[in-house]
Amino acid sequence: MEWAGRRLGGQGVADAVVAVILALFIGCAIVDPPGASSWWPAWSAWPVAAVVSFPVAVRRRRPRAMLALASAAAGLAAVAGAVAAGTIWLSFVPTVLVLYVLAATTPVAWSVVGLAACASAAVTAVLIFYERIFPGLAPAAQPSEVPPAWPIEIGLVCVLLAAGWAIGTAVRWKRDTTARLVRHLAEAAVADERRHIARELHDVIGHSMSLIAVKATVANHVAEARPQEVRAALAVIEQTSRSTLTEIHRVLDLLRSDGDPQQAPMPVPGTADLPELAAHARSAGVEVDLTVREETALPPAVAVSVYRIVQQALTNVITHAAPTRCSVTVDIDGREAVIEVVDDGSRHGRPPRARHGGHGLIGMRERVKMYGGTFHAGRRPEGGFRVSARLPYDPRGTEA
Repeated sequence: MEWAGRRLGGQGVADAVVAVILALFIGCAIVDPPGASSWWPAWSAWPVAAVVSFPVAVRRRRPRAMLALASAAAGLAAVAGAVAAGTIWLSFVPTVLVLYVLAATTPVAWSVVGLAACASAAVTAVLIFYERIFPGLAPAAQPSEVPPAWPIEIGLVCVLLAAGWAIGTAVRWKRDTTARLVRHLAEAAVADERRHIARELHDVIGHSMSLIAVKATVANHVAEARPQEVRAALAVIEQTSRSTLTEIHRVLDLLRSDGDPQQAPMPVPGTADLPELAAHARSAGVEVDLTVREETALPPAVAVSVYRIVQQALTNVITHAAPTRCSVTVDIDGREAVIEVVDDGSRHGRPPRARHGGHGLIGMRERVKMYGGTFHAGRRPEGGFRVSARLPYDPRGTEA
């Protein structure tokens, strides 16, 4: 707000300077015109020039009122004979500058009306001057190479008015286009953030609820025969629920913080948390063989993507194939992260359930696409399912 005030104040000072310069030019032109001099006393040129130029100084605060004042002042000066022949067009230059501001800051309809009114006033004033005032003026001591004539003055005024209106309209169009583009980018950023949060919540809740559902089913079936196993299942459910709530709070805190520098950053998952994922899957009846080869540390953003891809792949194994055997391989060489999750299929011989239409595979594919990598997921001829992903990245943390 303070910056906007300083900017407006700076523009006001610049407009005042322009108004003074214009007044000097117009005054000098009236005192020493190219054509017949005005019958008014020479000293009157300066107050007339000041009145004609004054609207430029305050044109940004009241553009409509100042346009009317500038046009009326220039027209009355011409009709009253206060200006000399050949300088009428110059007295309408302040009107042009005010019209520019009006066209740049108001709807097109208003600026078109202003253009038409100013042009009509200028044409009328020039014609009256050359019909009634000009014949009674004393001829110039040194005639100009281009003698004053009403077609020339009307042409100059109309061209200047049209140019001021066109430039102002172009500036307004550019501002409106830029504002729309900024709004569009802001809306796109919000949509991307919503998709990101939705994907995070899907990965967190989907994995945890799948594990909880499996353990709850086991506990329900063995409640009477093996009470100790029920306690173990309930312990896993409790632990999973707590960790899930922690991750959900982390995601929601990102929404609440809104860039607050005093908000303590929450830890984000990475490759160091993969063994815990494998332990959760084992508790749900999946024999996980985890292999992580990490030559260099991953950038945080890539590490989160690797973790989420493995998490969603194991969630799919738990949901669609448990109990089964699964191998998880993560290979990081400093330029790309290669992930492979392969399961042997269900041991109960139940028909395989489709996995291609879920949001989990879509989310994994989108994460890989962010880094320009490749993703493949499909059934194996020998049975089971295979998920592979390659995430190229720059060691500095950006996409490759």
